[in-house]
Amino acid sequence: MIALAAWMLGLPVRIAWQLGVRRTLIGVCLLVLAVTGYGVAEDLGLVGSPPAQGRARPGGQTPPSRAAIGDIPLGYRRLYLLATRRCPGLSWAVLAAIGKVESDHGRARLPGVRSGWNAAGAAGPMQFGIGQGRAGNAWARYGGDFDRDGRSSVYDPGDAIPAAARYLCDHGAPRRLDTALYAYNHSWAYVTRVKRLARGYVAGGGGRR
Repeated sequence: MIALAAWMLGLPVRIAWQLGVRRTLIGVCLLVLAVTGYGVAEDLGLVGSPPAQGRARPGGQTPPSRAAIGDIPLGYRRLYLLATRRCPGLSWAVLAAIGKVESDHGRARLPGVRSGWNAAGAAGPMQFGIGQGRAGNAWARYGGDFDRDGRSSVYDPGDAIPAAARYLCDHGAPRRLDTALYAYNHSWAYVTRVKRLARGYVAGGGGRR
């Protein structure tokens, strides 16, 4: 260690001792040991910044709860988070709750989720009206090729989830969230269910699914 310290000072060990720099060498040795020890401790997670879990994400977004991590596919979680950029202040968990109710995050095999449309004329993982029934044709106004893959598809979560964020924002979210959710699906029971699910999806939300 003394040899290393001497090298750091640019002096041969023998000359360094002869010049009477013992204290300097000892100080450098201690410094080297401290830096090395800190690096090891940092690698072990004993020092440094606290882990990201529990902190708000960029844009004020709250991280997912354990329930959300266990229930929502990772790809969908990322899409819900990214889609909030189209409606500043909207929680990703609200979009996730809608995706859960409408299609179980694209996993449901009900009519209209992956192809075609359901009895109301809604389609895709976020169940947009596509002009085939009483659901209207919200997709014509709010849909788009948001993931820039060269096509706009109501069945593609990369397009459907941002479209849902646009729809909610246009109908009052996040300040008038209840109104926006009611516009999405004309049922106050639906509004209550989505908000309850959303609380359960965020860390510390305390809601039940």
